[in-house]
Amino acid sequence: MATVYANPLFRIDAIIEDGRPLLEAGGILAPLVAPSLKPINRMFREEKPIRSGDTVIFSTWAPPVPSRAFGRLVSAHVNAMLRRRVPDQASIAITKRCPNRCIHCGAADIVAEHELGLSEINRVVDESIAMGSYLISFDGGEPMIRKDLPGMVAHVDKELAIATCFTSGFGLTPERAAELRDAGLFAIRVSLDSPVEKEHDRVRGREGTFRDAMAAIKNAKDAGLLVDLFVVVSPHNIDDLDGFYELARTNGVQEISLYEIIAVGRWLSHEDEVISKNDVGRLLRFQEKVNREDDGPRVTAFPHFMGPSMFGCFAGRRWLHVTSAGDVLPCAYTPLTFGNVTEEPLTAIWQRMGKYAPYRKKAGYCLMRNPDFRGRYIKSIPEDAQLPYRVNV
Repeated sequence: MATVYANPLFRIDAIIEDGRPLLEAGGILAPLVAPSLKPINRMFREEKPIRSGDTVIFSTWAPPVPSRAFGRLVSAHVNAMLRRRVPDQASIAITKRCPNRCIHCGAADIVAEHELGLSEINRVVDESIAMGSYLISFDGGEPMIRKDLPGMVAHVDKELAIATCFTSGFGLTPERAAELRDAGLFAIRVSLDSPVEKEHDRVRGREGTFRDAMAAIKNAKDAGLLVDLFVVVSPHNIDDLDGFYELARTNGVQEISLYEIIAVGRWLSHEDEVISKNDVGRLLRFQEKVNREDDGPRVTAFPHFMGPSMFGCFAGRRWLHVTSAGDVLPCAYTPLTFGNVTEEPLTAIWQRMGKYAPYRKKAGYCLMRNPDFRGRYIKSIPEDAQLPYRVNV
């Protein structure tokens, strides 16, 4: 047993039971705290972890249990319960450059005339961790284009946070995979739009992207990295869930993350081509079915994870995103900025974001899928405005 959170009124302990972590509350206020732990414990109890033993890795999205970084995850959850905003997750687009032209790219309209330098990115990492982030994600564009990526990963304090990175597979050579492993990368997320090569290449706008992804998975596995297959689910590929799973299983991938397509960027005019409430239920049933099996990769369906029965939308409350030019967004899919890290501290921008009406309270599901939010805050952006659109609070 390890105490992962404590204050004068209650504590939270993590125990390993049958190879799975569980959280227990103790202290005077334990009866009030225990109900908030039920969603987490239900996942731990009913779904398989990636790796078990004295230390458990439940997901590529969570630090090992027990660890100091996992204690920070629990602390962030407690703060959310107490309605205090903590950016659990900080994602940083380290470049907008990319060899692909994905038809659903959410960053296509984001203006980034310059890229943050290594020292600026490291400062963002430090400030994010100081505010409570336990997950630092590097994305793009294509992050492998940045030759100084290993330096960014190495700078993350691994006692306090885990570092992960997205890639289309382009540029993830055996040498780069080894560099990232040596820098302390916790997991690599290889994105895939179809288990069928021709269709994946079509969506990515470049021939050879499927082969890039498969080579990246192999190179990351050979280097000893955890691999997450990241799938943006749309009405066009939701029938391919079994195909994605089989591809991940046969290639030794540890996790499949199912995200939902968002009508933003190049997909902005496709508001009628997003997943439905019934689709969210379908993803949950797929997750539950797969995660009851002892072997094979685990599945994390984010439309459920960030839905009303679990934790709700993270944007602006438990997630912040920094563009390659330094603009700070509530998430990677919301084209609203509340400031730029080259002009002021990240903490000040995060506090300003919290004063904006949509982020003052919990949202039951993705705000960018909420017609009321989109109508009031996204569709009202002037057509000639530069994105991300600067919000005055």
